Amino acid sequence: MKNILAFVSVVTTMFVSADTVILYDDGSQYTVKDNEKVYVSHYSKLYYTKAYSRGDILFHLTLPNTKKDHVHVETGGVGVIGSAQWCESYIPWSEGLTFNMVTWQRQCDINNDGAYDMCDYYEPTGILSFEEIEWQDRCNDGKVYSGD
Repeated sequence: MKNILAFVSVVTTMFVSADTVILYDDGSQYTVKDNEKVYVSHYSKLYYTKAYSRGDILFHLTLPNTKKDHVHVETGGVGVIGSAQWCESYIPWSEGLTFNMVTWQRQCDINNDGAYDMCDYYEPTGILSFEEIEWQDRCNDGKVYSGD
């Protein structure tokens, strides 16, 4: 039984792998390659040493890593925060009071009724159309647009 358990654990560890990923403050990332050395330092300059057989030691300056992975950012198809598409798809108070919720209140819910509807995005023109009549009924108490 011990041999079987040891064999199963060895086989499963062969298939398990993990990557070391460095996340930068700007949201980008870099995946460390196999056998690549990574140094983390708070100093502005970092040196490594190379020892020679004669006893000499040479110090070399290590340059900061400038490599980053290209990561395609998925927006989920809802557009830019504050856009009409985003306003329509956002569910108010679904996350509690967050920056998204405050943005929704400021950018989307213009009339502060707690809903994103025609009263928030439609610009009345005064020209009779189906949209204009619907806006009058929903948002202007049935009154014709006065221009102000």
